[in-house]
Amino acid sequence: MTPKKQIAVLGSTGSIGVQTLDIISEYPDRFRACLLVAGNNVDLLIKQAIKYRPDLAIIANENLYSRLHDALKDYGIATASGAKAIAEAMSLPQIDTVVTATVGYSGLEPTLHAIEAGKQIALANKETLVVAGELVTEKLKSSSSKVIPVDSEHSAIYQCLVGENRESIRRLLITASGGPFRTKTIEELQNVTVSDALSHPNWSMGAKITVDSATMLNKAFEIIEAHWLFGISPDKIEAVVHPQSIVHSMVEFVDGSVKAQLGLPDMHLPIRYALGEAHRLPTSQRGLQLSDYSRLEFFAPDTEKFPMINLAYYALERGGNVACIINAANEIAVAAFLKQRIRFVDIPSIIESSLSSMPYIASPSYEDYVNTNSATRLYAESLIH
Repeated sequence: MTPKKQIAVLGSTGSIGVQTLDIISEYPDRFRACLLVAGNNVDLLIKQAIKYRPDLAIIANENLYSRLHDALKDYGIATASGAKAIAEAMSLPQIDTVVTATVGYSGLEPTLHAIEAGKQIALANKETLVVAGELVTEKLKSSSSKVIPVDSEHSAIYQCLVGENRESIRRLLITASGGPFRTKTIEELQNVTVSDALSHPNWSMGAKITVDSATMLNKAFEIIEAHWLFGISPDKIEAVVHPQSIVHSMVEFVDGSVKAQLGLPDMHLPIRYALGEAHRLPTSQRGLQLSDYSRLEFFAPDTEKFPMINLAYYALERGGNVACIINAANEIAVAAFLKQRIRFVDIPSIIESSLSSMPYIASPSYEDYVNTNSATRLYAESLIH
């Protein structure tokens, strides 16, 4: 009998983490959750740990550790807290696959440690490659780790490239729903609310990534991520608006043919594909019924209304720590918007000002990324004050 694959779920209480645990429950003979990590949602982490009985549960917020420890001490589940504990846990010998489903910059350090430990990576944290794509890809060259993307767009491209020669690629076409503001004018964007921004037409996601979808910065990040994942030059990567979110991305080849991966707007499929290490696992979940979709539309993105999509090409052209600055400023700006401290249209301004003010480092080390992230956050917060 094949032993169960031992899964570490980083960000187990978030949207991707919860759906990852759904997949583990769907295939109890194949998978086991051996490590659960959460940021602040200690109550849900406790419930998950009691249900899935991992070897270890970690809460990133050290102030919440006593609640986690007291709740799980009678279940034989080890507990820990803090970023250092998360990073060190990546080398646990029983872990086969690490699902990085944390939000934002926090995914970088544990992913680097998982790569150093030779673990398989199911990558749902796009910021890891956005912030430090060059460093991560260099680490992968000397590691037995393999990265399989979980983002629906990159999973689609990954699937389309199976069996293909990379030299035959003409373009990667990354689809975007257009978010909740696709049909709004620039003037109307001046007064949108937090509730408006969180009302995504197709996907159910966490608040931060939903706002990133509304600004379309998430699409800029996905272009950057695609460059590092697939080794494709930026001029061969394009975004296309597809409001129905049925075509998850496409690859155009030099002979003019185009491959597309289609599916319902549901993250279970790419998570299942990643955990199966690119082997398709049978499921009883309802699949795509094309008869339900009489029209599939595609448009060029409006970069005047959503200028942040162009940041992808700027960041890849400049290189260095530029994408790290963009990500850090965006995380602070989005958090401020969600707390109604700034307007939606202020988010790009904070990023632009941060890019103008933060020192540029052409060949950053890991410590440079850490320092850039910290300094940019402080600067962006000062703008908001």
